[in-house]
Amino acid sequence: MSLLPNIEFAPIRTMAAKEFRDRVRSRWVLAVAIVFAIFAMAIAYFGAAQQGAIGFRGLAYTIASLVSLVIYLIPLIALMLGFDAIVGERERGSLDLLLSMPITRSELLLGKFLGLAAALALPTLGGFGLVGGMIAWQGGWNALFHYGGFIFSTLLLGLAFLSIAVLISVLAKDRTRASGTAIAAWFFLVLIYDLLLLGALVATGGETGGETGAALFPVLLLLNPADVYRLLNIFSLEEVKTIYGLATVFPDSLANPALLGGVMTAWIVVPLGVAAWRFNKA
Repeated sequence: MSLLPNIEFAPIRTMAAKEFRDRVRSRWVLAVAIVFAIFAMAIAYFGAAQQGAIGFRGLAYTIASLVSLVIYLIPLIALMLGFDAIVGERERGSLDLLLSMPITRSELLLGKFLGLAAALALPTLGGFGLVGGMIAWQGGWNALFHYGGFIFSTLLLGLAFLSIAVLISVLAKDRTRASGTAIAAWFFLVLIYDLLLLGALVATGGETGGETGAALFPVLLLLNPADVYRLLNIFSLEEVKTIYGLATVFPDSLANPALLGGVMTAWIVVPLGVAAWRFNKA
């Protein structure tokens, strides 16, 4: 299941550049960057409008609000970006043409993933990065450092769901099934998974009556990249942790940023590795 079985980086670089150029040429990158910039600026400046105030309220409130937005948008965009990476080429009849060239299946898959990753990273950095200037001006360099951590974790979230999208694209028989599976994955991981966990936690009595359920709950959160992303940002600042109030059910031993970052990295590597293994056996 290795991604690096005697691969050469020149064809990977060529495939990645082609994939990236195709996305830029379709104005997709520009549109997403504008959407991210507008939402980020609006949340950072007008996020407190319901309390009768406008302007930058502080880094904790800004990050908490942006996390609530990102956790819905980024996974959906990543899944829609990558669901047809392989199955789309197969339906168009261009996959056999690509594989007839001096490029292996692993190189093709990795090149497509890297090109799509660059197409996702550019608008993410550009859109959310514009708010960084306001963050630095209002909160100083320390606030900008923490905001940079938020952007980095957002990139990891996008790459995790892009990896899942590529796996779906390899396994699907056609684009229709791939798109349906991608949407179903978004619904389950972003909307339904937490509801199921909360229901199970309540059913077992939570911390008061069900020790097994309370102990298992934090581990189950790590099985969802969206929850890992939320935890990464919740435990990055004490003020954000207070806003969410999740510290009561999540132990500090599992709240280590290095551990959570490793889990998020696994969510990038493992689906991509499975996709490469399945694509090579096809």
